[in-house]
Amino acid sequence: MSSWPRPTTADIGLRAFASSPSRLITEATIGMQDILLSEQGQKSINSHIRHTAQWQISSPVVDDVQHWDLLLVQWLEEVLYRSEIHNQWLVDCLISVAWSTSEAILSAQVSWVKSVAVEKEIEIKAVTSHELQFIELLENEVAQSSWESVPDFQGPGWFCDVVFDI
Repeated sequence: MSSWPRPTTADIGLRAFASSPSRLITEATIGMQDILLSEQGQKSINSHIRHTAQWQISSPVVDDVQHWDLLLVQWLEEVLYRSEIHNQWLVDCLISVAWSTSEAILSAQVSWVKSVAVEKEIEIKAVTSHELQFIELLENEVAQSSWESVPDFQGPGWFCDVVFDI
């Protein structure tokens, strides 16, 4: 596990760690899905028939800067949308991102089950930009955790913080 729920004042937050930006998006995605599941849902998720697909989103590049944080928010919103509208509950994914001067294209090879078969505990209304971070840590640089349930992380690598409106 490379993601941990973290406390916030009224919503729920998540901190995730990974060795690369695309892997960090995967860890945050799986972490978000785990937050939504009930205890029974977590136990039974692997008993459902899995489907595979490729999901893709694109995001504009602003001022020639790679905004991984905004891409993360857009992707997590897409995952929530597909669960609610298309009845596709993401179980796992492998993400790649291609950047050009005008846009970022996130492509994900996903494994999903039907959302109606999944027992959820809470509902996320939105992915927020409140306290949003997507940061690269250099060799021996440390991301200190302010939360007892979330460990510190030492680079090299990447970490993110994202807060969900529930």
